[in-house]
Amino acid sequence: MDSEILRTSFAVVERRAEFALKYFYSHLFWHHPDVRALFPLDSPQDKERQRDRLFTALALVVARLEGPGLHEYLRDLGRDHRKYLARPEHYTAVGDSLIAAFAAVSGSAWSVEVEKAWDEAYEVIADAMLDGAEEAESKGQPSWWDAEVVGRARHGDDLAVLTLRPHRRLPHLPGQYVSVNSPRVPGAWRPYSVANAPRSDDTLDLHVSLVEDGVLSPELVRRTRAGDALRLGVPGGRLTLRTPVERPLTFIAAGTGWAPVKALLEQLAARPGPYDETRLFVVARDIAHLYGRTALGELRARLPRLDITVITPAPGRPKAQATERLLTALGNRANWARHDVYLAGPPGLVEEVSKALPCLGAVPDRVFRDELPSTGHDRALGPGEWLLHRPRPHWHHPSAREDSPRCPESGH
Repeated sequence: MDSEILRTSFAVVERRAEFALKYFYSHLFWHHPDVRALFPLDSPQDKERQRDRLFTALALVVARLEGPGLHEYLRDLGRDHRKYLARPEHYTAVGDSLIAAFAAVSGSAWSVEVEKAWDEAYEVIADAMLDGAEEAESKGQPSWWDAEVVGRARHGDDLAVLTLRPHRRLPHLPGQYVSVNSPRVPGAWRPYSVANAPRSDDTLDLHVSLVEDGVLSPELVRRTRAGDALRLGVPGGRLTLRTPVERPLTFIAAGTGWAPVKALLEQLAARPGPYDETRLFVVARDIAHLYGRTALGELRARLPRLDITVITPAPGRPKAQATERLLTALGNRANWARHDVYLAGPPGLVEEVSKALPCLGAVPDRVFRDELPSTGHDRALGPGEWLLHRPRPHWHHPSAREDSPRCPESGH
């Protein structure tokens, strides 16, 4: 694969993402109408999210072309795509329409060399995904797990903790996520981190934060009750505990990023000690959203050397102040070079903290974060798209602050 050609040409396509997506679906559904059922686009919001998921996934692949882990990522993606009932012929159809769309929006930037590079790249992508799907099938792994909701707890108006019991055991590692689907929202799958280490009764906890214009989260937070049925996809993600017992650890959890961190701490508590220093920073947008206080107390009892710092904005102050306070609290701690760091939360905060930690002395290769599949809210908009469709602000503001740690060599 010619990485430079792929990156340059994809940058052109991204600037015309809206038109590219319309062309892609028109071409795909016209030439392959049987594929339409795999793409449930019932509203403008669904179409926008599908565009964002598609281009986020492509951008991730392009960014990883020469890096480690791409093949494994694609195999996992193919294994997970079985929940959409995707077959080999669907991959061929999608590839043909995708390249046709790229050619249509690229204009004079498209050439024989560019088309050849994308043909080769898509073949590699499709082969790796199909390999992952075939391996899962050979192991008898289901395309999804049916599960019953056996517990539900609301925390405020916009967060719910759901306890599920799969009909058959769902093997997972602490820190991993699963995709979730409700039969009342056909075709909509969204990733949620499992908030517990494996239990003897095989139940799972999911922390679901409401997205007002979301497709699935309103159903899960507001209407799902005990006794309802859900589907769960193949566990995925690499925010798993890999640190030797003797090495000190730092966990940073913001919002529902508390879910995978809680699972990792439960795993740590179940290990035979002794442990070195373990630090936990929990960030919430206000006091009411510190919904994990009971679990924090239990973990403190099981991990006597666990040092817990809880961070919220001051009363009456903007919610983004929680991020500022977190960066200040991190800057007041020492020995970062000795610690492995596990970080989970909203993408903006995770990105900002990831950039700040090396300035404090943390080793970049030992700062572990996960990349959940996009739910359609996180792709950076191009200049034209920004003017036409400004994104709604998140409570975590990613801009640098005067009291935030800075790396002198980078100027940030």
